[in-house]
Amino acid sequence: MPYIIGLNSGSSFDGVDAVLCEISLASDGHPCKPRYIDALTLDWPEALREPIQRAFDNDLTIFEMTRVNYAAGALFAEAVKQLLKQANLTAEDIEVIGYDGQTIYQEPPNRPAMAQYPPESCESLVDIWLKGGHACGFFIVESGVVAGLTDITTVTQFRPVDHSLGGSGAPLMQYLDFVAFRNESSPVVTLNIGGISNVQLVCGRDRSKMMAFDCGPGNVMIDHVVKARTGRTYDEDGQLASAGHVIDDLLQHLLNHEFFARKPPRSAWRLDFGADYADRVLKQWHHASAEDLLATFTAFTAAAIESSVVDFILPKAAVHRIIASGGGAKNLCLLGLMRERLSKRGIEVIISDEVGLPATYKEAIKFATLAYATRNGLANNIPEASGASRYAVLGKLTLGPRMAKGTEPLGVNGVVTNGH
Repeated sequence: MPYIIGLNSGSSFDGVDAVLCEISLASDGHPCKPRYIDALTLDWPEALREPIQRAFDNDLTIFEMTRVNYAAGALFAEAVKQLLKQANLTAEDIEVIGYDGQTIYQEPPNRPAMAQYPPESCESLVDIWLKGGHACGFFIVESGVVAGLTDITTVTQFRPVDHSLGGSGAPLMQYLDFVAFRNESSPVVTLNIGGISNVQLVCGRDRSKMMAFDCGPGNVMIDHVVKARTGRTYDEDGQLASAGHVIDDLLQHLLNHEFFARKPPRSAWRLDFGADYADRVLKQWHHASAEDLLATFTAFTAAAIESSVVDFILPKAAVHRIIASGGGAKNLCLLGLMRERLSKRGIEVIISDEVGLPATYKEAIKFATLAYATRNGLANNIPEASGASRYAVLGKLTLGPRMAKGTEPLGVNGVVTNGH
């Protein structure tokens, strides 16, 4: 069974997760459910964290971004090397590395504009993006650096092909969920709470019935408030939020965000729930305590998740259990609020560890699975979930240097001499 490595640094930008899995092809031609083996997390060094934070704010020149992109690749390569050492493996043991990179900017599709500029009738394909509203994004962590420094074939940037086919390119968890839960006898709903939260509906082996979309906020705004008000990086176990009280007026204000008028397939990014939006809220409610703000932002995430499930999932399928993962699943205050809200709907919330997918590393396992599919030429998008027009193989593949052919010395008339 091939070894695969998945890497992830999500919208919360709190570290680089590296996970080692085993994956093989099942008799139906699709990957088997990945088997988790080992993992680690590498902190972003301040020398990279500071410029990338500036890039989120569109405050980094293209010249600076170029070097940061390569340096970020070196950090991801470092994570791979540390994981190999920890697992007592070598580069030759790994079939492929998969990661999406660090998202710097992501723009969701503008469906009304897209309808005015369909690719099949545009005078110029350039208009699809300059006028037509197709989704786009910018992602760093140079794959050539990762493949070159690790000597392992690397697949990255899974979103652009889906974008080119009219899809949202986000979320991407649905392919792993199809792989992991396609043989279940009843519908499965998963919830991933990273910087942004998203849900996925798997209806057995029929990918045309799947759903996947962003609920809205996850950890990104909570983390921003923690940093702005306390200097810490996150609200450990949701302790600060648990000590506060929800500000009802603020919660209602948050729930009126324009994002919630969008229908699936939909995706969110920092332009919706990032630092700028959080700072405007903090300025308006500057008199509120950090605890009360965090209680409110945490309740906001829970309410957004509940409404997404009730409005869009339950009309499609009878659901009695949701499988949660991501960093937000470790926030005990958030987890408690979700369980309280969803239990009233007859829905139990469990953590993905209970089904063999560690919650902390499920996003990295997702990219390992996507990369394995890419390496094997398998369609790894879900058009019904993203809005793409067709199935496709997502991801850009960079071969490891050891895969190079034609390196033998050439003799007279191009005959290989084998060094003689």
